Amino acid sequence: MNLQIQIDEKNNESFVHLSGEIDVYTASELKEALLPLTMKKGHLLEINLENVSYMDSTGLGIFINALKSAKEHASNLKLVNLQDRVHRLFQITGLNEVMDINTTIRGVDG
Repeated sequence: MNLQIQIDEKNNESFVHLSGEIDVYTASELKEALLPLTMKKGHLLEINLENVSYMDSTGLGIFINALKSAKEHASNLKLVNLQDRVHRLFQITGLNEVMDINTTIRGVDG
């Protein structure tokens, strides 16, 4: 499955809507889309993962790099609407303790 990336920008905010799978095959495309958005000082980057059905460790690496870049450039990164199985990856790795993740977790069925 592919990864679809839609970016809506408004003022000093970017809203990224992802659909599909985040893995070794789609990671470079995601990295190229996200990293420039983290380099805008004082920028809010909200990433909606509602329609991401699968993510592997490569995807976690992308979000770690995006978080580091956001902190370096005084911008904010927030993940929202994670499905249970994707959220579990963040919990297992402890990344939910260091990343701003929306507390509304979506189940596989919606």
